[in-house]
Amino acid sequence: MRHSPPMPRFHLVTLFPEFFESPLSTALMGRAREAGIVDCSLHDPRQFSTDKHRHVDDRPYGGGPGMVMQGEPLARALRSIERPGRMLFMAPGGRPLTQDMVRELAREEDLTIICGRYEGIDARLLQLFPLEPVSVGDIVLNGGESAALSVLEAVARLMPGFMGKEESGEDESFSHGLLEYPHYTRPENFEGLQVPEVLQSGDHGRIARWRRQESVRATLRMRPEMLNDAPLYREDVQTLAETPRERPGRNLSFCLVHYPVSLGAKKTGASSLTNLDIHDIARISRSYAMGFFYAVTPLRDQLRVLEEILRHWTRGPGGIGNADRAQALGLVQPATSLEEAVAHMTAQYGTRPRLVASSAVWPDRGKASQPESMPMTPRDVRRWCDQGPVMLCLGTAQGLAPEVLEQCEGTLRPVRFLGYNHLSVRSAAAILADRILGDYY
Repeated sequence: MRHSPPMPRFHLVTLFPEFFESPLSTALMGRAREAGIVDCSLHDPRQFSTDKHRHVDDRPYGGGPGMVMQGEPLARALRSIERPGRMLFMAPGGRPLTQDMVRELAREEDLTIICGRYEGIDARLLQLFPLEPVSVGDIVLNGGESAALSVLEAVARLMPGFMGKEESGEDESFSHGLLEYPHYTRPENFEGLQVPEVLQSGDHGRIARWRRQESVRATLRMRPEMLNDAPLYREDVQTLAETPRERPGRNLSFCLVHYPVSLGAKKTGASSLTNLDIHDIARISRSYAMGFFYAVTPLRDQLRVLEEILRHWTRGPGGIGNADRAQALGLVQPATSLEEAVAHMTAQYGTRPRLVASSAVWPDRGKASQPESMPMTPRDVRRWCDQGPVMLCLGTAQGLAPEVLEQCEGTLRPVRFLGYNHLSVRSAAAILADRILGDYY
């Protein structure tokens, strides 16, 4: 005999229980409660306050704006729940709520959801109770009630009988790692726009393939970072390759600087070009659909070596035998100075690129005390790429010289800023390209 999984009982801890009156009695949620599919109880910490005015907040220790929810009333409210089960605390800094987490929560018998208010709750409650901070997004709300309602609805939809048709709850956005395909209904022609022919064909195989393709395309367009973890078939990859889209990588170019660079002990000078750096960074640039790869050195013998490498792999025997390598090395643009590289990139785009320095050293607070002088994140650089051309300067030897750093508008934080950070420049280039552009491809 098969047994149905236990259905969670929801215990909502809130200073505003009236907030939930309409949502809990409307549409699917209202019908599910009437049918006994969803069981909710409300618990107001004000009812557990010993203060004659029912106060539940006070000023924060250490000063600062706002008020903090007191620990005593909230602790009493939590202890009044006979079987609290897992205890979620809605907070902007919590674990992101995902569909995988929702499925996990749907297997619980009891769920207690705590709605914060003001500046938050007394931090000691996190030591006294097994509270799990949960966030519904990188946003700040008036309180945790609307966030708690999101958790409640998402979990309730997975309960047997809630949706009516069981598969409806899973055949939607995020359920299979992709966004949902578009939907259409009557009339067939709406203000000159037709329903796609395939949906009227009656061919269920074609319809299924079309819907899968549209899910993949929607995910690429709206949430490309999801593709990193989505289960994809070979056909999906073909769909992605054939889908027109903006490629911010086109606006990003590496510039490998061999002069001026730091040689240690406050000395600057030139470093030697290496075959491996040229090959690997060119291949990285090609893999991420980036622009030209600039290799800067004023030394004539080094430029001759570079020209010989490029001739062999683009116009000589190497290129004939290895077309992929020829494509990559074709992106390499020699330059005698950073200024020459910038001038070439300016001519390509019709506007001067913004220069970003890479560094293995985290700046002192005194040198980066203002937000605009703080080290940049890969996401910051990607935003710049969305706006126009960006040149990412990579240092050789012991890093970029001060005069190069002064020409850059920003500096990327170190690749491994929390630990060992002595990477080869080609390894750092690969990591940076993926962090800046990886979720677009």
